Amino acid sequence: MKRILFIVACFLFSIVGVAQKQTPLKSLPLIPLPKDVKWSNDHFILSSQTKIVLMSDAFKPEVDYINNYFKANYGFELATVLVLPSDGNYILISRPDFEAGWLENYELNINQNQIFIVAEGNAGLFYAIQTLQQILPLEKSPEIKIPCVQIKDAPRYKWRGMHLDCSRHFFTKDEVKKYIDYLAMYKFNVFHWHLVDDQGWRIEIKKYPLLTSIGGTRKETIIGKAVWNKDGTPSKDNKYDGIAYGGFYTQNDIKEIVAYAQSKYITVLPEIEMPGHSLAALAAYPQFSCTGGSFETFTRWGVSDDVYCAGRDETFSFLEDILTEVMELFPGKYIHIGGDECLKDRWKACPKCQQRISVEKLKTEEGLQSYFITRIEKFVNSRGKQIIGWDEILEGGLAPNAALMSWRGVKGGIEAAKQKHNVVMSPGKPCYFDHYQSKDKTKEPLAIGGFNPLDSVYAYNPTPTFLNAGESEFIMGAQANVWTEYITSFAQVEYMSMPRMAALSEVLWTPTEKKNYKDFIIRLKLHAPALDKLGVNYAKHFKSLK
Repeated sequence: MKRILFIVACFLFSIVGVAQKQTPLKSLPLIPLPKDVKWSNDHFILSSQTKIVLMSDAFKPEVDYINNYFKANYGFELATVLVLPSDGNYILISRPDFEAGWLENYELNINQNQIFIVAEGNAGLFYAIQTLQQILPLEKSPEIKIPCVQIKDAPRYKWRGMHLDCSRHFFTKDEVKKYIDYLAMYKFNVFHWHLVDDQGWRIEIKKYPLLTSIGGTRKETIIGKAVWNKDGTPSKDNKYDGIAYGGFYTQNDIKEIVAYAQSKYITVLPEIEMPGHSLAALAAYPQFSCTGGSFETFTRWGVSDDVYCAGRDETFSFLEDILTEVMELFPGKYIHIGGDECLKDRWKACPKCQQRISVEKLKTEEGLQSYFITRIEKFVNSRGKQIIGWDEILEGGLAPNAALMSWRGVKGGIEAAKQKHNVVMSPGKPCYFDHYQSKDKTKEPLAIGGFNPLDSVYAYNPTPTFLNAGESEFIMGAQANVWTEYITSFAQVEYMSMPRMAALSEVLWTPTEKKNYKDFIIRLKLHAPALDKLGVNYAKHFKSLK
């Protein structure tokens, strides 16, 4: 042990030279930018003779991960040893001398003879490896030149999320895994998986097989944007493709994807919409509606008037059965229950819903929504989990233990934080990546609207400056959403999310005082060849920037 400490001390002494010979920050393609980074023009030479010194068996999964990367990209693996070699270069992986609970923090120090990684948790080591991968050369070679660096790193926020809507358009299991790979590359730790909506039910529920066999398919899909009559009804001029569209994930698919995400320290957050956005479910089980049906899965975009009946106890039993299966599949703390855009016309006309309002002394339909969400929350809490929902769950009063995602601007998030509820900021501007990223829409694929360019994403600050210190503690972080009404292929998912995902990663990871948009663009240009090698269909607007 004394010999290890001596070598580490010698290593840290040698690193001083790195700081003294520091070159401009723009010379390394690091995204997100680490908390503290210095480097020199010297290099560590890694080859098949380099050894990995593993000081904790708990880190073996990450050692296997980096070895698989070396084998795939350079054609060799590294031998793992448990004691320091007497000579030659090596990678030393260890834990700090004391536990501080900083499981995502890491240090990565590289001199001409050693790579030294210190991490308290496996997630921190994984992030160190992501950083190391970004500075590895892309060309295959028996000897890999790695710049000497000194990095101390830690995330700014604990919730760093990306969302993908697989209801409007379905993406394969392998495509979802590829999306998770992109999240891992940029150190995101939450994948918000939107699995159900009016346009399709995508998760197998064994107790209710009609959810996927009926609700998982729509008979056709609207072409382009909808045309509306003056009274708000859809026009007869709307055109449809006449092609049945469907798909769903089996429970085995979901287990595989969840395990894949866990291996990259990403929690999968499932979203099961209620009480609105539920037409696909009601097409399969109309008895849980206010009118009794019949219904069909939505063939156009937008929101259906038909929602779950809040006056029927059977509705809650149905949803509790669904959530029981969902909670068994997803080990994370939160279950997303939607709660947004619940139109209340059916409730106003429903005798059972009106009776519920009267019996529970709720006064309004907004109070009925609060009753609905609170009742679901009690069930979810009884199973050891918590709910999170869109900011409409504030209507009628926020459920006691609920967390909130603020999408209609930041007002809902501010209100929830002041009430001491956890908040994830996700305002439409600039966090909706289904919005246009260029003002010249003629050169862009059809999008839902809006304008969220790369610079506005990068400039975003999730914590409102006028919250006091105590209130700010409830801002867990932020996420971007990729809604797919007009995103029909995974290549288009890539185009709409990349590189805005890279910009958001720096919002959520890098200290505010270290952020610099011009420097980010320089690093993004250096990073682009790695995206090219991966075959990512990213938007290239940034390449013309200076």
